[in-house]
Amino acid sequence: MTTSAFIHVQHLLGTGHAVRATRLGQALAARGVDVTLATGNLLPPTLDTSGLTVVDLPPVRSPDAVFNRLVTPDGTEIDANWRAARVKATLTAFSAKPYDLLLTETYPFGRRMFEFELGKLVETAKSSARPPLMATSIRDILVRKQELWKEEWMADKALAFYDRVLVHSDPAFVQLSDSFPFADKIDHLVRYTGYVGGAARASSTGHDGMDEVVISCGGGAVARGLLEAALVARTLSAVCGDATWRILVGHDISEEAFLNYRNRAGDGVIVERARPDFPDLLKRAKLSISQAGYNTVLDLLIAGTPSVLVPFAQAKETEQSQRAEALAKHGRAVVVAEDGITPAQLAEAADAALALPRESAEVRLGGAETSADILLADLKERFG
Repeated sequence: MTTSAFIHVQHLLGTGHAVRATRLGQALAARGVDVTLATGNLLPPTLDTSGLTVVDLPPVRSPDAVFNRLVTPDGTEIDANWRAARVKATLTAFSAKPYDLLLTETYPFGRRMFEFELGKLVETAKSSARPPLMATSIRDILVRKQELWKEEWMADKALAFYDRVLVHSDPAFVQLSDSFPFADKIDHLVRYTGYVGGAARASSTGHDGMDEVVISCGGGAVARGLLEAALVARTLSAVCGDATWRILVGHDISEEAFLNYRNRAGDGVIVERARPDFPDLLKRAKLSISQAGYNTVLDLLIAGTPSVLVPFAQAKETEQSQRAEALAKHGRAVVVAEDGITPAQLAEAADAALALPRESAEVRLGGAETSADILLADLKERFG
């Protein structure tokens, strides 16, 4: 009998959550598991979901980095009727057939705004006649909460409902306790998997990226300061001024804004949409300039490209700053604060970063494959 898994993922601004969940689902599928991926937002067009059954839940996103409101793709704020429809869609998808594994990406270590939905999902699973193995998948660094009780709630929720907590990091590089004060409370549930690489993406064999400065911003929804500075910084760089600067604009940025960036690009600056062969561009690049999202940083560590990191740090966000500082501590990046960034600051950082060594980092990878092996071992122990 085929093992079946239900993965729930909700990304709000960036695309990293969806990429990790997809990669984990594909690793399970490669081991013969029938995987359903239920996604709560529109997936990026560069994401390959082959091998998975994708269920599109009523989509919702955050309109900004404050994360205190949820809106539909057209900007309409959600209401009680929308929440009821979302819960119904999720429970209908989960009840379509028996599942041996339920995996929630981030929750309960984030996504408290979706407690109305995910609380019902885990309660439904836990109370079923044959409860599935329940696991949560979290990145290397969690966003710290100002209220300590919220973090204790996360640990208590995990203890009450979950069998496994997968932490997608290398504990020699970053540990859960670095960003979560109640890590010891759930230590028996935790398994470190190594970093999860991006889902299968197209490769390229051309010369794009060769000795270039490649600027990227993930989905791009919160990257205006970085993009504005990058448009001008080339002319101010003493070392990188002769190189081509290739600016990759994320698909969360409107077509109007994209065309505005492209029309303002000067000599030696290429502006194009984000590409699925981004990892290959990095390997050929002279330098990378980017934010410090999970997937981007992992691509940088694998490529070994010298980098400038401009971590997203608006509102109460701490995750990217902490990740960027970890890379800087290991001599892998030059960090520039996002707030008030200027072209001159970016150019100076680019020149400094070229003095960094070009070498792949000694970090534990293969997180998706290790996660799949851990979960299959757990399933064997549970169900035989």
